[in-house]
Amino acid sequence: MASADSDLKAQGDALYETYAKPLESKHWGEYIAVSQSGETVLGADETEVADKAFEKLCDGFFLFKVGPKAVWKVR
Repeated sequence: MASADSDLKAQGDALYETYAKPLESKHWGEYIAVSQSGETVLGADETEVADKAFEKLCDGFFLFKVGPKAVWKVR
């Protein structure tokens, strides 16, 4: 189980670095959903972003708060 958790963390870290970190200067505090394939949904309200991501990224996604360290994996 620890290996699966560390793999999930590594995957989340990589997606954040690639897709969310570049947005920190202009979108600090907003939310971004990122799929395994790199599709994204960005917005100011976490519920709205999650709802749109469920529709658009139906294969699962990570949900990050841009800037502050907060992450959720949604399947």
